[in-house]
Amino acid sequence: MPTEVKTETLLSVENLKKYFPVKRGAFRRLLYVRAVDDVTFQVPKESVFAVVGESGSGKTTLGRTVLRLIEPTSGKIIYKNEDFTKISLKSLRIFRRKMQIISQDPYNSLHPRKLVKDIIGEGLKIHFHMSSNEILDTVKETLERVGLREEHMFRYPHEFSGGQRQRIATARAIVLKPEFLVLDEPTSALDVSVQAIILKMFKDLKSSLSLTYLFITHDLAVVDYMSDYVAVMYLGQIMEMGTKEDVFNNTAHPYTILLMNSIPVPDPRHKNKKMIPKGEIPSSINPPSGCRFHTRCPYAKEVCKKEEPKFVKISKGHFVKCHFPIIE
Repeated sequence: MPTEVKTETLLSVENLKKYFPVKRGAFRRLLYVRAVDDVTFQVPKESVFAVVGESGSGKTTLGRTVLRLIEPTSGKIIYKNEDFTKISLKSLRIFRRKMQIISQDPYNSLHPRKLVKDIIGEGLKIHFHMSSNEILDTVKETLERVGLREEHMFRYPHEFSGGQRQRIATARAIVLKPEFLVLDEPTSALDVSVQAIILKMFKDLKSSLSLTYLFITHDLAVVDYMSDYVAVMYLGQIMEMGTKEDVFNNTAHPYTILLMNSIPVPDPRHKNKKMIPKGEIPSSINPPSGCRFHTRCPYAKEVCKKEEPKFVKISKGHFVKCHFPIIE
């Protein structure tokens, strides 16, 4: 499995697995949903590491497991040379301040009965034991940083638009001065025009606050705009990984190629190659044998059905999990 990185590593994930137990059938047989299945990657400091794939590929579960919002089944999560999976509850509280998440739905992630000042200020009260006046000053400063005003502190979440609510959720995350943020589809619930504004805000915050992002999305156009590194997930596993330039310009896995062909081009004269994956993503309770993508792959051969492929190094830092990578 790949271990190369070009810069200092902030977060390292090694052989991470997250299985959810379920009972099926008349005899209630115990089975497992393999949401994340043996995933390894590294996130360089002050970079944007994008995780992309279809719905059901395990992206969100991966992000939540990395933060230990969901406990991993096995594997290691190493944050700044410390194993995040083995630290005590007391130490975990300190890590919570350094690692934050911004969820997909900006409405349900905010308490509907709390004022904005209390939503953002709660973390300051818990982690820094600030006075009321200090909290108000810090909340005001943070709201201005995300493009809102002082008057917004005294309103409830339902009084804001979707874009404004996402700004509030962002303010709540950055007010604790974290180093690492998981952005879980942060713009998918917003209008396209608002998406561009919010993405620009995330870029500005990353630069001004020296943040590192794990950016989870299904939108490759957003990945192209935001990311430095890309991992393509399918059915709980990473199929291809590398720098954005490598993955976009030297695409080697058939699944990544199919995703690339799904990007709409605003030119009526442009025609994509008609490569559409067959069927739907299989169940992660009973994934296909061999290569997990072989049931939908247009290039699958007999070996793909029987043997799970290993990661192949295409170039420095560019890896693909395929028996027959497409190398041009």
